[in-house]
Amino acid sequence: MSIAPLGAESESVSFTDLSRNPKGVAARAATLGRLRVTHRDAPDMVLTTAVQAEHAEENLTTASRLFLALMKQDDGAKSLLLALPEVFPWVRHLDAEEVRAFTVELLEALSDAAELGAGEAVHRAIVSWRATARINTDPEQLREALSPLDGENLGQVEVPA
Repeated sequence: MSIAPLGAESESVSFTDLSRNPKGVAARAATLGRLRVTHRDAPDMVLTTAVQAEHAEENLTTASRLFLALMKQDDGAKSLLLALPEVFPWVRHLDAEEVRAFTVELLEALSDAAELGAGEAVHRAIVSWRATARINTDPEQLREALSPLDGENLGQVEVPA
């Protein structure tokens, strides 16, 4: 299975094109389903129809609920755990407990993305666990990561509001 990111394959227009010809760009986005709007001084945006965005949200919610339901069944959980290395090849560098923890965190993040619109949680879970797998591949980094901090006070931790 291949997930097509919104990238090189999608069509794009510049922000200048959008400002000069908004009706034409909107019509093109409606025809294509989504259109990348590039901006020289800001992150790219995606222009799509409300129906297209609603379908994407519905798809995410459905997939999230399906995966959560599967995790509640022994055979479903086993199937998800067996499928994980095909989707995320780097999980082979995680031990069994870490793979289970990653799976639970990923499914909870997918649920948060679907139900709360918190899509960054999915990205954060994947990036964090991939970093853990990367550290696990390097014995020196792993030893350093597992070593105590020698009582060094790193200061107060601030939690953003």
